[in-house]
Amino acid sequence: MRPEDRRLLNVFSIKEQSRKPFVSSKTVNESEKDILKARRFSSSSTLVAPVLDKVPGLTHSPSTRRRPNPKRSSKVKPVLVIHGGAGTMTREGFTPERREAYRAALKKALMKGHEVLQAGGEAMDAAVAAVGVMEDCPLFNSGRGAVFNAAGKNELEASIMLSKPPDSHPEIPENRRGLSLTLLSRTRNPASAVRHLYLSPQTVPHPFLSGAPAEKVLQGLGEELVNPSYFFTEARWREHRRGLGLPEEPLPYPPKSDENAEIILDDTMPKGTVGAVALDVNGCIATVTSTGGRTNKMEGRIGDTPHMGAGFWAEEWTINGLVKRTWRKITRKSTRRAVGVSGTGDGDYFIRYNAAASVAHRMKYLGESLATASRFVVKDLGENDGLGGIISVDDRGNYSLPMNSPGMYRGVVTSDGVAKVAIFADEELE
Repeated sequence: MRPEDRRLLNVFSIKEQSRKPFVSSKTVNESEKDILKARRFSSSSTLVAPVLDKVPGLTHSPSTRRRPNPKRSSKVKPVLVIHGGAGTMTREGFTPERREAYRAALKKALMKGHEVLQAGGEAMDAAVAAVGVMEDCPLFNSGRGAVFNAAGKNELEASIMLSKPPDSHPEIPENRRGLSLTLLSRTRNPASAVRHLYLSPQTVPHPFLSGAPAEKVLQGLGEELVNPSYFFTEARWREHRRGLGLPEEPLPYPPKSDENAEIILDDTMPKGTVGAVALDVNGCIATVTSTGGRTNKMEGRIGDTPHMGAGFWAEEWTINGLVKRTWRKITRKSTRRAVGVSGTGDGDYFIRYNAAASVAHRMKYLGESLATASRFVVKDLGENDGLGGIISVDDRGNYSLPMNSPGMYRGVVTSDGVAKVAIFADEELE
């Protein structure tokens, strides 16, 4: 018998009546208490994960339930969290005017998504609505405010993923988890585009499309395509030319009348993306992410935003076996779990460490709370030179917004309808 199997056998040979609750010496928050209680069957729960597949009845499987339990659905309170990019922004580099501009934009995005949730709408539509606001705002590196690559072009990316198919579209297969787009140059709102393709399984059976062929399909579905000049902003252009050591003028297009270049130019540009994670009244979680990528990236470079598991993830699963019986007995809560994650920062590192999916997997296989799993992944990224942050929501309405950077544009709105935002790492949401 292998050592790990012997340890597992010892764990389950202990009578349930004699098991002691797992107690940590550190202070835990409310979201972690249920997890600690559920671990009373073993203080060595982490030994279980490597051999789950070898123990009948002790597995974590995707939920196959298509329709929500009406009793449970009525108890779910909607939550929406967003991010607008993480980077090296500091208070010293922010004027009151610039800070207020970002705060107002974040609150506008939150309220747009909240309106959908408040009306009983689906998480998918709320997340798309929130991201769409940021895509239309030149302050953020997505949509209209997208950065330029080394060739002086805009190449946009976006993704969508749901914890389960939306109830309003029963034709969506259970295994259709999400959809990604990359190398877009004419799509006005990539977030809307990925939603459209996700809901068109007959037209697009694949999970990933790119470039001109993707935009041809989008045009056929009625998505708005624009001239590439739409994405030009003076601030991003000057940033691009300055980074290459090239003259900033003449400008290829005249500045737009509603673009406040000074507000953007004085800011230390955030890395990465904009994103939203929403939980609706049916218990479905959706994550939508959109980006212009990295300034002066190689032409054709694909980042973490469309990379399923790296820059985004959503999943639902059911706790089975002994864990299920113990959880239900102690917590009196459903054994169904779900989570949605969206990341922002150094995308190459998010890809290398499969960051977004790692949050879900730590919850699923190690029994960690959302906050613990999210903090661990962000800390691990930082220890390996990856700068950025993560936003996430679970099926109980818990949310987490950790970062290892000096700042991250972020915000949350819950069922109370009060939008709270923050910019700097040491700043509370308000």
